[in-house]
Amino acid sequence: MKKQLIVVKIGSSSLTTQAGILSEQKMRDHIEALAYLKKQDHDVILISSGAVAAGFSALGYSSRPKTTAGKQAAAAVGQGLLMQHYHQLFQELAVTPAQILVTRDDFYSRERFHNLYSTISELLHRGILPILNENDSVSIKELTFGDNDMLSALVSGFLHANALIILTDVNGLYDGNPKVSKNAKKYHFIPEVSDELLGIAGDSGTKVGTGGMRSKLLASQKALSLGVSVFVGTGNGREKLTDILAGKGDGTYIGGPFQSQMQMKKQWIAYHSQVGGTIEVDEGAEKAIVQKGSSLLPVGVTKVIGNFNAMDVVAVQNQKGEIIGKGQIYYSAMDIEKVKGLPSNLAKEYSVNHRAEVIHRDNWVTMRGVTANE
Repeated sequence: MKKQLIVVKIGSSSLTTQAGILSEQKMRDHIEALAYLKKQDHDVILISSGAVAAGFSALGYSSRPKTTAGKQAAAAVGQGLLMQHYHQLFQELAVTPAQILVTRDDFYSRERFHNLYSTISELLHRGILPILNENDSVSIKELTFGDNDMLSALVSGFLHANALIILTDVNGLYDGNPKVSKNAKKYHFIPEVSDELLGIAGDSGTKVGTGGMRSKLLASQKALSLGVSVFVGTGNGREKLTDILAGKGDGTYIGGPFQSQMQMKKQWIAYHSQVGGTIEVDEGAEKAIVQKGSSLLPVGVTKVIGNFNAMDVVAVQNQKGEIIGKGQIYYSAMDIEKVKGLPSNLAKEYSVNHRAEVIHRDNWVTMRGVTANE
């Protein structure tokens, strides 16, 4: 299997005992699987919950606190305890982890996202395993919107991961609660997250986590909107993550097989994505991206139509007004207006991740004879 970027999200219930304290046995099982995945030459990013669950008992709470202040205080204590365990257990397997605390806002600020992107890229280049968590002690969103599920979707989508694996204590998604009903039917594969499916999904079923199946479906919906397939389920042993990548996981696959990730992403761009605006390119750029398979550079852009954000999908038209394709763009409308026609070295500082390309060829689909909104 070729090298891939894999984002793995582990929820609180998969890291702790029923009493809410960290379980070394559960952590060791996950860490052995993560280390094994790295040994297969994959880049791995871990999104880890568990800070609140790890910290509340140290504050004297008998169970997970219900107030925001209590949760944030528990997170402030628990984050250090959580990372201490990760460092100790990863060290046994010759893997060095790194902690990064983020908020969702980091993904929508050009400067902050560039800093985050650069840091993660350098860590992966150096063979380090980044561990991301929402900054629970100052951010309320994770505490109310679901145990880092949405954060894992943003990380996988904005970093162009090949797969998002969400590990939980239930082996996939069901049409009912499998803990209550023996007749609950498991979904082994879901092509998309529908409103009907969201309507039957439940909230958290544990006292130590905030993310239920609805939270995971919303995160999966977001990941799919960014071109990334998702797995939600469970597993045991050091090969559980490689088995999931191979399509043998005990859970639910959402969006498509991981092996066809690039094909799926281009299908999403072509047929399912919402177009945020349009850019016009000159004849040279048209030939480069359509005939030669090159990326679109700022020097070839001649006009900007609409108001879109970086990472949106835009339509691309030639100077005759014909739509020639669609692609996911690294510049906002405001910033591409500033750099159109400029050489790459002068334009890339305005890119959301300081890349020279306006649209990378991996995020481009040639489409003739369509309108901008198709």
